[in-house]
Amino acid sequence: MTAPTTIAALATAPVPSALALVRLSGPRCAGLAREVFGRGRLPGDRRVAFGRYRELGGAVLDECLYVHSEGPRTYTGEATLEITCHGNPLIARRILDDLAARGVVPAAPGEFTRRAFLNGRMDLTQAEAVAGTIHARNAKALFHAQRQLSGALGRKVGAWVEALLGILARIEAHIDFPDEDLPPESPPAELAGELGALGAEFEAAARTARYTSVLEDGVRVVILGPPNAGKSSLLNALLGEARALVSPEPGTTRDYIREPLALGPHLLQLTDTAGLRPVPGGELERQGMARAHAQIATADYHLLVIDATEPPPRFEDGFLEKLPPARTHLILNKSDLSAHPDALAYLPLHPRLALSAKTGEGLAALRTQLLDALDRNGIVPDEEALIVNARHATALQAAATHLGNARGKIENAAPPELPANDLQHALAALGEITGRIDNEQMLDKLFATFCIGK
Repeated sequence: MTAPTTIAALATAPVPSALALVRLSGPRCAGLAREVFGRGRLPGDRRVAFGRYRELGGAVLDECLYVHSEGPRTYTGEATLEITCHGNPLIARRILDDLAARGVVPAAPGEFTRRAFLNGRMDLTQAEAVAGTIHARNAKALFHAQRQLSGALGRKVGAWVEALLGILARIEAHIDFPDEDLPPESPPAELAGELGALGAEFEAAARTARYTSVLEDGVRVVILGPPNAGKSSLLNALLGEARALVSPEPGTTRDYIREPLALGPHLLQLTDTAGLRPVPGGELERQGMARAHAQIATADYHLLVIDATEPPPRFEDGFLEKLPPARTHLILNKSDLSAHPDALAYLPLHPRLALSAKTGEGLAALRTQLLDALDRNGIVPDEEALIVNARHATALQAAATHLGNARGKIENAAPPELPANDLQHALAALGEITGRIDNEQMLDKLFATFCIGK
């Protein structure tokens, strides 16, 4: 086997700052520390030391702090060296260039984490969670990324594997030792029931992949309604800035406007859309309405804004059926003016709130009610949910399919070799989640999304 190379990368942003961190991992770390800092012996494992970094030519490049750590109790499972220098990008670049001249290989994106995975320091779900922890844009996303980083999903998959292995052992014992004095085979109904329960767990876990985009990109909240109802005013009021043009002239918004908004632990993507009515007034309005409908169709939640001083608006046939009460809030705008009685009785099954986007009255209540609706209606995951990504969901669906095949064969009294083969395939699918199945191409694609230095 080829000896591993020693790699290095800048682990901090290449911008002027107080300090910069250069990370190394590999078998040459101890020797390099002695070379560049001119010490016969190192100060000790995981001990911080002060030294002057000397380039190959002997010139002092910078005064640094450095820590050498012996494997395997390191992030990568290998010997590591971390050099903290002054945060001038030129200094960090010259250190990396000098290390390259000494035979150190520049690290590829995600290579430190990839080595941690290959050296058994973490499973693949934890490796993926490293990137999720770094890129989390809201408290909820950070919570779930850190939970996965702690190994919660890996432990759950391990429990599923153990359960499947137990079932498979009971089937294979009678295949391999048919003449031995073994306990009687489990009744087919019992085995089928166990497989059905496990398959249902796999499918339920796979469905949590829908939360991935909510956590990574934010909850898509679309503001919609008839022209001149105050949609853009509501967007501006929630953002606290004049992001959208507001005018008494109907139809000011022709295209949608999207802006992020932090709301409690969540990130929202607020989208203001063109006004909707049964018949557009022209081609430009028609296009604006078409784009509004496209945003509404993919929204996680809707804020239907109407002018409460006017009779209820009319929309094209069937439109309101696309706005279920569990995912729609009726906003009775212009509460600072006298309300029309028919507007107050509009859509009685939908949650509603009277507010004034102009004065700000009711905005605090809207934020509170919106947070409650997102949590109560399952639009955002609760803290107990184990969230899987698209790759995990594909593997779980495949495992559930194999369990369904095995269950059908058991119920139809097929030879035990056939359901046993299906269970082996299910175990292989679960192995893809944690990385027990060697797939170099998949690993290349996964770690290519990581930062250099991580």
